[in-house]
Amino acid sequence: MQTASSHHSIFCISNRRSHVRPNMWMDIKTVNASQLSFSVGAPIFKILSPKRQTKLFVSPNTNDGRPSPSLLDEETNTKHAPSSETETLLSKWSPPGYLWKGLSVLVLTGQVIIRTLKGNIHWRNTLQQLERVGPKSVGVCLLTSAFVGMAFTIQFVREFVRLGLQRSVGGVLALAFSRELSPVVTSIVVAGRIGSAFAAELGTMQVSEQTDTLRVLGANPVDYLVTPRVIACCLALPFLTLMCFTVSMASSALLADGVFGVSINMIFYSARKVLGSWDLISAMIKSQVFGAIISIVSCAWGVTTSGGAKGVGESTTSAVVISLVGIFIADFVLSYCFFQGVGDSLKNSM
Repeated sequence: MQTASSHHSIFCISNRRSHVRPNMWMDIKTVNASQLSFSVGAPIFKILSPKRQTKLFVSPNTNDGRPSPSLLDEETNTKHAPSSETETLLSKWSPPGYLWKGLSVLVLTGQVIIRTLKGNIHWRNTLQQLERVGPKSVGVCLLTSAFVGMAFTIQFVREFVRLGLQRSVGGVLALAFSRELSPVVTSIVVAGRIGSAFAAELGTMQVSEQTDTLRVLGANPVDYLVTPRVIACCLALPFLTLMCFTVSMASSALLADGVFGVSINMIFYSARKVLGSWDLISAMIKSQVFGAIISIVSCAWGVTTSGGAKGVGESTTSAVVISLVGIFIADFVLSYCFFQGVGDSLKNSM
């Protein structure tokens, strides 16, 4: 330890030429560290020197690695007041919530891709989530697709029959269901059922500090919680989309035959001539992208939850809304890339 000390000098003034009486005496005594007093006989004269306010700081010593105290003037510290105020303002600033969650989506996406490529996948949890997203969601997805298909059939089959275009009904139904309705409707149902559950579960775990417990136990929360959900959604949604497409076509054909008099054989013949392999492949690609959007957004909103039960509710609601908006935006982009230009698919059904 290095110590810093201040030395105060004491000056003695003597004059050999002056005559001093025996009964008179002169001495010098230190009253304070900054006061010098001269006493000549009875009167006492004091000379005051201005005090400098100092503060004791501890700075690391380069010799032995131990801190050493040092004296710094207060005047030098006051020069840094504006910078300290700036640092205080910057330390209090925090990014908005939507910006923070948007960045978390990007970071989480990169982590999932990297951890998946490295093979850090919790397969048991992945199978559990796959069962939850796939078989347990089949009923509500098929029921929704059936009624959406029948409602779509009612809207345009009557007009086609009046125009004498019964032979094109099956082709229009097949293209509409394969390219747009089946992937979008299935993704909307999964976002409402599975996405909200993901956000609520991870939000509750984040608020109750269960994710911190996983880190203490040596488990990576991304590998254990996020990656299985993303893989399950990306694998289950294409199969759900194909099943929903089949049910939609069947319900529409039954309704067109029973209500509008369009033969089922004519509908399926027209659909077989119009429908191509790329239409089904594009539907599966869309559903995979939609599944990735639903799972990543829901998990990102869940792991950034704060504020107790109220925060969990807000995260769940906003996760579903953002997932739906992302699905519609991605659907437009993919449709523009896959089906750009004027098509001639319906020529085969005429």
